[in-house]
Amino acid sequence: MKRSNLQILSKLIVFVKPMIGIMCIAILMGIAGFMAAILIPVLGAEGISLIMNGQTIHKILIAMILCAVFRGVLRYAEQACNHYIAFKLLAHIRDIIFGKLRELSYAKLEVKEKGNLISLITSDVELLEVFYAHTISPVCIALFVSLICVIWQTTMNPWLGLVAFAAYFVVGVVIPFVLSKRSSEAGRDFRQESGEQMAYVLESVRGLKELMWFNDAGKREKGILSKTRSLAKREKKIKQVMAFGLSCTNIAVIFFSVVMFVVANTLFQHGAVSRHEVLIAPILMISSFGPVIALSNLGTGLAQTLGAGNRLLNLLDEKAVIKEVDNGKNVAFDQIDVNQISFSYDSEEVLKDFSLEIPKNKILGIQGKSGCGKSTLLKLLMRMWDVNSGKINIDHANIKTINTHNLRLHESLVSQETMLFHDSIAANLRIAKQDATDEELVDACKKANIHEFIMTLSQGYNTEIAELGSSVSGGEKQRLGLARAFLHDGNFLLLDEPTSNLDSLNEGAILKAVDDHKEGKTIVLVSHRGSSLQFADELLKMEKI
Repeated sequence: MKRSNLQILSKLIVFVKPMIGIMCIAILMGIAGFMAAILIPVLGAEGISLIMNGQTIHKILIAMILCAVFRGVLRYAEQACNHYIAFKLLAHIRDIIFGKLRELSYAKLEVKEKGNLISLITSDVELLEVFYAHTISPVCIALFVSLICVIWQTTMNPWLGLVAFAAYFVVGVVIPFVLSKRSSEAGRDFRQESGEQMAYVLESVRGLKELMWFNDAGKREKGILSKTRSLAKREKKIKQVMAFGLSCTNIAVIFFSVVMFVVANTLFQHGAVSRHEVLIAPILMISSFGPVIALSNLGTGLAQTLGAGNRLLNLLDEKAVIKEVDNGKNVAFDQIDVNQISFSYDSEEVLKDFSLEIPKNKILGIQGKSGCGKSTLLKLLMRMWDVNSGKINIDHANIKTINTHNLRLHESLVSQETMLFHDSIAANLRIAKQDATDEELVDACKKANIHEFIMTLSQGYNTEIAELGSSVSGGEKQRLGLARAFLHDGNFLLLDEPTSNLDSLNEGAILKAVDDHKEGKTIVLVSHRGSSLQFADELLKMEKI
């Protein structure tokens, strides 16, 4: 969804509400700091005027030194407040994003590019620092400083005030507005393509082994190069607008400074201002452009930030397909009834009027060709998706009315690809039960026939596993996944092709572990292998509709 720049900024600024007090302090420090900076050349002009009249300038020099010191202190205080606000808010926004990702999973995140999400969570959020640290308070500071200077010029002569107003309006409003119009689209496209490139590179790194095996790395390299060139073109367009904006700003500053001198001199010739004011007015004009020049630079500096903000808001506006239940029922695990359910992925119907009774404390084997809905059925039983029609009942309660936490306690899943994190074996196992004792870890691993292997490692259960579990074999990964399920100790164990990528030896070890520890558990085993289903008490064959 595309939003106007004003819509994006208005939504982003809402996050500042908890930090409004510190923001006010930053603005006050900024106003005082810029006024101290402006006073230094103005006091210098006063000093020149005094010297021309044969007077001493000791007090002027002391005042200039004090202004310089105050400028440094106040500038530091302003920036410290702004960056404190920015980094606090970035941490808060990341927390909101992770909460949203948790809310959207599993149904929504399954179809999103992971690299794009990583880009959003990292670089897109980081770009918001430009808005929170270098936009909100500078806009307020520029407004108040310009107002003070316009009033100051007006006290000397209304025409001087009018010239000052025109100068600040052109540099601080007109130029940023024009630049923003020219760069905002490029900024949005840049952030979108940056996310897509991140996804492409991540996919390439993960598939590097296959690319090397099939000698396709060259084609992939060309793809990365093509995306990089496209991204460079977007960035070049933004830089060109920035260069144009800088030129316009510099021309405007010089033009209005000259105009101010000409107008002041003309007024002097008509006796409307004094010689002293002819000297002060142009110097005040030149020295007061700092705050509005900062605004002028924001016209292009915010281009990527607005694109990042739009992507962030798009994510936060997404609606979860499955909403967690926290005020429903808690049930004791009993028989599961699947009654006339239908389900489709968009327009592709996978299950239609499907019914099934899963007996308690039995192993139900499900066999069928790829695409017949075996894995989809397990996802529906775990409520990763909701059925389009029909009901799934546990203990005679509709699964949609059961508290999500209660449902998760009853269910455990071992899929065909176990996800292992770059952490210790113990930490990977404790995902299933965070407060598990060492004895419980050992017991679960013994049941999964993986304990002996772990003890052969140099650091045992504290051994670090490489990213994506690349430091252990496929069989070892699956047995660790089964150990997780045993540690979780749910009454309902779902096995989704747990041995499809394993040899017969590892397959036998895993299935034997399941059969040995099936007591008190209802197990659904999905597989296309007949050998995997020999332990099943009942067998269901599914057909593709």
